[in-house]
Amino acid sequence: MESQRNNPLHGKTLEAILNELVDYYGWEQMGQLVNINSFQFEPSVKSSLKFLRKTPWARKKVEDLYIRMIETK
Repeated sequence: MESQRNNPLHGKTLEAILNELVDYYGWEQMGQLVNINSFQFEPSVKSSLKFLRKTPWARKKVEDLYIRMIETK
């Protein structure tokens, strides 16, 4: 458990991360920051989650964006 103390993703669901990012950046800016179709064309949390759960590289980009977001807050 000690190794998770400084992990900002610990205890966060992908859905919670995505919702926080959408609230902070909005879909348009997220589509520019992370170039995936589910953020750019008819974006929704449901379709984005479906894509991110089966696409590790995209999920990593979203998690990295989340970490950058909380570091700048």
